[in-house]
Amino acid sequence: MSNTTFETFLVSGILVLIAAVGFLAWSAWRWVDRERDMEKRALTGISHEMRHNLKRMMKELAGVADGTLRSDIEIIPVIHPQLDALLSRPNEADRRGLTIIRGNYNELSAHKNSLRAALAHQSDVSAPANVAADAVVGAISTLYLWEEHKGRPPETAQSTRSWDVRDWMKANAFHADLLPGIHLRDQVVERLRTDGMALTPRPLTYTASEYFAMQYDRKAARNAPFWKRKKKPVEDDAAVEAEEVEVEVVEAEAVEAEMVEAEVVEAEVVEAEVVEVETQDAALEESIAAEPVTEPTQPSVQDAASAPEPAPEAQPASKPPTPGIVH
Repeated sequence: MSNTTFETFLVSGILVLIAAVGFLAWSAWRWVDRERDMEKRALTGISHEMRHNLKRMMKELAGVADGTLRSDIEIIPVIHPQLDALLSRPNEADRRGLTIIRGNYNELSAHKNSLRAALAHQSDVSAPANVAADAVVGAISTLYLWEEHKGRPPETAQSTRSWDVRDWMKANAFHADLLPGIHLRDQVVERLRTDGMALTPRPLTYTASEYFAMQYDRKAARNAPFWKRKKKPVEDDAAVEAEEVEVEVVEAEAVEAEMVEAEVVEAEVVEAEVVEVETQDAALEESIAAEPVTEPTQPSVQDAASAPEPAPEAQPASKPPTPGIVH
C-alpha cells in the first residue's frame, strides 16, 4: 500500500468516525428533546384528564339534585391513568402539585362511593352531595394552580386578580351554575383566598354606609398614610405590680421629705421671731437706762393762794312776763 492510498484511507476513516459520532449525538439530543416534549404533553394531559373527571362529577351532582339520576350504576368511578403513568416514573414536574392532585382524586372517589351507597340504599343523599360539591370546588382550585401557577402551593403563588380566576373558569367552561345551590366561580375564588393565595381586590370590610358613618381617626387606622400608631407593648402583671409598688414608695418618700422640710422651715421661722423679740427687748432696756431720773415736785401754799379762783358759772336769764297771761 502506497503512502497516498494509506493517507486516503486514514482520512476517509476519520471522516466516517466523525459522521458516526455526530449522528449519535444528534440521536441522543433528539431523544432527550422528545422526552421533554412527551413530558410536557403528559403534564398537559393531566389537566385535561382532571377537567374531564370534574365536569363528569358535576353533571352527576346536578342529576342527583334534580332527581334525574336515581341509580348507583350511573355514577362512574374516578380513573386517572395519565396521572398514574406520570407518577410511576421520574420527571421534572413539581411533585407537590401532583401529590395534591392525587389527593383530590382520592377525595372525589370516596365521595362518589358515598353517593353510590346512599343511592343504593335509597337514603338521603343531601349530606354526601354537599360534601362532594365542596370537594369539587377544592379540586377546581387545585386545577387552576396547576395550570396557571405550575402547581405551586397557594401560599407561594403569585398575587393575582380575582377576575383572572373567573376568566380562566369561563375559558374552561366552568359555568357559575354547574353545581346546584352555589355560585361556582365565587366559591373557587373564596377557596383560593382561604387557602392563603393573595387575590386582589380584597373583600370589603365595611359597607359604604358603615364606612362613612365611622369617625375617622388617622392615628387609629391600620393603613393610615404618613403615620401609623405604634402597637402598645404587652406588660407583665408582675412587672406592673412591681412598678406600682415602686411608685408608691417614691411617693411616700416624697411626702416624708416635704413634711421634714416644712418642719425645718417652721423651726427657722420660730427661731427668727425669738431672736427678733430678744433684740427688741435689749434695745428697749438700753433706751431706758440712758434716760435721766427726775423726782416729781409738789406745789407750795403761796402758789396755791395766789392762784385765781374759778369764775362762777353763768345763770340763764329769766324771760320777761308775757302780757295777758296771769301767773
